[in-house]
Amino acid sequence: MKTPEAYVGKWRITHMDKWDQDFVDLVAPGHIKIQKDGSGAFQFGAVQGEMDCRVVKTADHSILEFSWDGSDECDHASGRGWVSVNGKQMEGHIFLHLGDDSGFTAEKSK
Repeated sequence: MKTPEAYVGKWRITHMDKWDQDFVDLVAPGHIKIQKDGSGAFQFGAVQGEMDCRVVKTADHSILEFSWDGSDECDHASGRGWVSVNGKQMEGHIFLHLGDDSGFTAEKSK
């Protein structure tokens, strides 16, 4: 599956509703990377994951939904989420299976 070009690239997480920026950048600068082939990865705080992305079309726009598998403080973690892009701005929401969730915003990295 090919991911639309607007989503492809590295995105710097600039805000999360649930956690402050110091936590987001705890291990590495918080980010999301999305590949053309529908795969991706993210890191924020002590949470990291590999993503499986799919485009979902609604009546008025499309979003990129994903499932993910990875770790949270070295313990296995998984979940789901979605992102929407408007130019160089991304907004979305990430869910940790049976755990926390947070909205976030990100900017396209140069």
